[in-house]
Amino acid sequence: MKEIRNKTLWVTGASSGIGRALSLRLARHNNIVIASGRRFEALAELQTHCPERIRVLDCDVADDAAMTAVPERLGALSGHLDMVIACAGTCEYDDDLQLDGSTYRQVFDANFFGVVNTLRSALPLLAASPAPVFAALGSLSSVVPFPRAEAYGSSKAALDYFLGAVRADLCRTPLKVVRIRPGFVRTPLTARNDFGMPFLMSAEQAAERIELGLCKGRSSIDFPRRLSWPLRLLGSCSALWFYLFAPKMTRIRRLRKR
Repeated sequence: MKEIRNKTLWVTGASSGIGRALSLRLARHNNIVIASGRRFEALAELQTHCPERIRVLDCDVADDAAMTAVPERLGALSGHLDMVIACAGTCEYDDDLQLDGSTYRQVFDANFFGVVNTLRSALPLLAASPAPVFAALGSLSSVVPFPRAEAYGSSKAALDYFLGAVRADLCRTPLKVVRIRPGFVRTPLTARNDFGMPFLMSAEQAAERIELGLCKGRSSIDFPRRLSWPLRLLGSCSALWFYLFAPKMTRIRRLRKR
């Protein structure tokens, strides 16, 4: 299998889940990994596995004010970045369609604006690499509209468009923009799900798929195929989705009254 080697990378969301698995995998392949997350203790524990290759940068990508200091902190750790993989994110479901604005803002701050902040912080150091890559973790939930996923799915759909627009803007530059859309991955976030998750994979398996896709130079990395292909087909035939599948998945049977 192809591997990413001898690069300097910044991975956000490295405290747990896919970000953590990617950080460990890439560090063990002789890369320098700047691992970011909100929980310094979790990052410090991660660093103990590869102390010579993992550098810790604790930050909250959803905190606009705090992120203003990150470019300087990044520069103190490395003079360039060959690759950024934005994995930080969160998930909240809207049960019974409460439409609570604070919940939606929290999800968008992490899943969308967090990626915007990450790219803004990384661009000067990516420009110092001859072949830079910016990749961000979306979700296959953006392919079709799932019940209860109004906040989460919308944030990932917005991210899809954002990455596409950035790719279009930078198409005449060396920077490659990559969209990563996994299915269900066993992480602390998905551990809270109260429904069946088809084709569930481990964070380590997801990290392997992501590294392989990046090595192959793909602009879009969707996995697993046995989930992504049917969803894409359903996404192109919305009538089938709304009349056959959505009614079986929704938990709402009547509108709430005042």
